Amino acid sequence: MAAPIGLGLYRVSVTAQEATPIAPSSSLGWTDSSEGDNGKPNVATTVAPISSIVRNVGGTRIDLRGIVPDGTNSHTFEPAPSDAQILALADLVIINGLQLEQPTMELAEANQKQGAEIYSLGDQTITPDEYAYDFSFPKEDGKPNPHLWVNVPFALRYAEATEAKLSQRNPTNAEYFKQNLAAYSALLNRLDEGIMAAVQTIPERNRKLLTYHDSYAYFARHYGMTVIGAVQPSDFSEPSAREVAELIEQVKAEHIPAVFGSEVFPSDVLEQIAEEAGAVYIDQLRDDDPPGEPGAPEHTYVGMMLKNMSLMVPALGGNVGALAGIEPWDRYAV
Repeated sequence: MAAPIGLGLYRVSVTAQEATPIAPSSSLGWTDSSEGDNGKPNVATTVAPISSIVRNVGGTRIDLRGIVPDGTNSHTFEPAPSDAQILALADLVIINGLQLEQPTMELAEANQKQGAEIYSLGDQTITPDEYAYDFSFPKEDGKPNPHLWVNVPFALRYAEATEAKLSQRNPTNAEYFKQNLAAYSALLNRLDEGIMAAVQTIPERNRKLLTYHDSYAYFARHYGMTVIGAVQPSDFSEPSAREVAELIEQVKAEHIPAVFGSEVFPSDVLEQIAEEAGAVYIDQLRDDDPPGEPGAPEHTYVGMMLKNMSLMVPALGGNVGALAGIEPWDRYAV
């Protein structure tokens, strides 16, 4: 496969199954200008994975602005007054939903212009009977785990829902959105197959996750892993001494080789658990912060998932050979 050029813009072929790299005409990223009337719909998104998915469908035919900064806790993020202007200009605000980004949604509702729409991808992807509840998102609080996109087939549903909505609101470019979706779907299906195969190389006894946050419920359910706990309770405080002791004993008893932290949300407690349980501590896992700098070819949803697998799978005793050849850069056409 050819190497990426610039930001990795791709021209889609007639069949929409292959793509040819070309030099980008602009630095699009997720921060297009929402000012002026250039005939493109203004689309605002929330977290980086959603911005990446929407960019791959909308491509150059939308002006896209992400609201939640990379590496920010999306559960507690409070949008700035300047974000109100972006939301006020948006024709379409695409959110995750499932109560992930309430302050941003409330600001969008308060500043919504006539004819604009707020669109929840999570609500288009799963039904309440499929909701996951866990340590960080207990059922009694009424807030399901919102991290659907870490399950790649759910990310594909996000892309499909995005294409349907963009095409509905901008039918002139419907064929373009459809072609972009076809190219991106092929990439996500390849990624899904690769992750599934890579996880199968992990010894079954090691397919267990102790993480910094309950971000992997839908991932684990789909790929055949078990989440044994997270160190960040629903109120985002530190776990109690008793909870820490119980996790240490569980990691020891189940001989779990590695526990996973995040460089964005460092946790001394999780590092302590790993040290006392004799497990390797890996502090670079991420659920909504793509690797690399904005504009880098790997700074995408696919890049984030590939990075996570390169950390998670070998640490648990498997290998990522099945993911070889999957390139992270964007596939949308100009």
